[in-house]
Amino acid sequence: MPKMKTKKAAAKRFKITATGKLKHGVAGKRHRLISHNSKYIRQNRGTKVAAKADVARVVKKFLPYGL
Repeated sequence: MPKMKTKKAAAKRFKITATGKLKHGVAGKRHRLISHNSKYIRQNRGTKVAAKADVARVVKKFLPYGL
């Protein structure tokens, strides 16, 4: 049986926390920030934790062996 390959695009975009949650960067922070208000920019700083439904799909298919 062949081994599954890790999707490198997913490996670069996600990190798995110690408790098994999935961290990801927030979209919409690269350019055109002047058109967004301060609250939007402030709340989208750093990283977010992915939804539970997305975690099962990403980890099982794209990151079969973790990171």
